[in-house]
Amino acid sequence: MSGASVAGRVDEFLHLLRTEPSRVHSTLLAQALAGDPGSQLGVAQMYLEGIGCERNMAEALYWFQHAAHQGDAMSMNMLGRIHENGWGVPVNYELAAVWYREAAEHGSDWGMYNYAHVLANGRGMKPNRTEAFHWFGRAADAGHARAMHFLGQYYEYGWETAQDIDRACELYRMSAEKGDYRGKCSWASVLTERGRIDEACALLRSAIDAAPAYFVEALRNDLRESRHPELRDLAATA
Repeated sequence: MSGASVAGRVDEFLHLLRTEPSRVHSTLLAQALAGDPGSQLGVAQMYLEGIGCERNMAEALYWFQHAAHQGDAMSMNMLGRIHENGWGVPVNYELAAVWYREAAEHGSDWGMYNYAHVLANGRGMKPNRTEAFHWFGRAADAGHARAMHFLGQYYEYGWETAQDIDRACELYRMSAEKGDYRGKCSWASVLTERGRIDEACALLRSAIDAAPAYFVEALRNDLRESRHPELRDLAATA
């Protein structure tokens, strides 16, 4: 199948998802019942979010489990999120860590990133920053924008590796270009140090638009203390 054909089918699916989500749900459910792991993942996500059906956490968990046991790495990662966040089940950090590790070892970049986080924070397992560095690196190599930012911190501060400011800056730039709000803030900090204030302000405005409220408030507090008036003004107006 040509790339154009694949793109066309994806566009058609996304159009149906927007216009006839219940039809998509019915189709995926039939394919899931027939044993297709991709459809099991899709229908699980629809139950999780209530797209084309009533939100049903028990059904979401059921189908994520089916897909995961067939080797679907994204479903393994989603099981980790379910148990970490307590979506329809009691919070269980230990089980979340197990599923994140499975997802990481099966090649999911999100699994690698999430597993690195639980290793770094000791959530559900003994902290292991060396292993966290390894998995942040694996996720960054796979193109994961958030992982690039956190890996940059390891190089900036010399955690588990020799300090390498140039490498840290490169990772922050790559993370920002891929759209991660933390990466944008870190790369904006680098640009500020280099005197490129206008570029830094543009990045920070973009980060503020994308970041959750708790992060935005902390960022504004930092900007209010800046020695650059443009950044202080940004804290008040963005």
